[in-house]
Amino acid sequence: MTYPVTTPNTHLVQPTLKEIVWQKKYEVAQIQQDMSLASLQRQLTAAPTVRDFLTALQQSHYRPCIIAEVKKASFIHGVIKPDFDPVAIAKAYERGGATCISVVTDHKFFHGSFESLRTIRHRVALPLLCKDFILDPCQIYLARAAGADAVVLIAAILSDRQLQNFLRVIHYLGMNALVEVHTLAELDRVLKLDDVRLIGINNQSLEDFSVDIGTTGQLLAARRSQIQTLGINIVSESGLYTPADLSFVAEAGTHAVLLGDTLVKHDDVQQAVRNLLQLNLSTHNNLLKKAMKER
Repeated sequence: MTYPVTTPNTHLVQPTLKEIVWQKKYEVAQIQQDMSLASLQRQLTAAPTVRDFLTALQQSHYRPCIIAEVKKASFIHGVIKPDFDPVAIAKAYERGGATCISVVTDHKFFHGSFESLRTIRHRVALPLLCKDFILDPCQIYLARAAGADAVVLIAAILSDRQLQNFLRVIHYLGMNALVEVHTLAELDRVLKLDDVRLIGINNQSLEDFSVDIGTTGQLLAARRSQIQTLGINIVSESGLYTPADLSFVAEAGTHAVLLGDTLVKHDDVQQAVRNLLQLNLSTHNNLLKKAMKER
């Protein structure tokens, strides 16, 4: 089956990855100026108990299970939810059956914040993923202090050494890392790192922000045996809107999907989650039957 490539809305002024990284470096410099590493580490003593993000995905009854994202804006659609209430959205996801919740904390481009993450942590029991452009350990400490149980690391903006060091920090803090890749070259880099547990395949190009969910299928087809040998769990991200999309990436070998625009834009996000989960029960059952036959 061939899936169409989604092109961005050209009427929106979209930042380049270089602009995003520049802005994030400025923000990191501000954090470092305002807080010492010691003070950031002290904040961890009051942080909520870490929830096991990875185990939640592995033990879910659904395949793929859903990581539902709380965000007000996106590159492609601009502001998605003008009447944005992060806590109400997160609680609706929880009631709808999401396994985990992703909270976008980038302020400049996605209108998110660490404060939203902190507030959601106090109101929702599910494991939380902090989604941001991580360039420095101080951001990881801020995420954990705010209640994050997992953090996204984007391979495209980090060196192999940074990725490995950040993985060690994240695991030391008891969290999990979702290492995000966009290309086969990035996937190969990540597969050489130590203790990678969770990889996110983002179907959105960082060059022109077009989306093709075939990316997940292509990357898994190329490296599926290596990924299985290493025991790595896969999350598919971006461009997933229908039950057919979820079935496609599940058959390709993903354990979970990260859904943002798909859910946030609905008036009833709780029902939107339920609808996708119910429709994917058949996919889950078919995968179980297939696995039993192969034994």
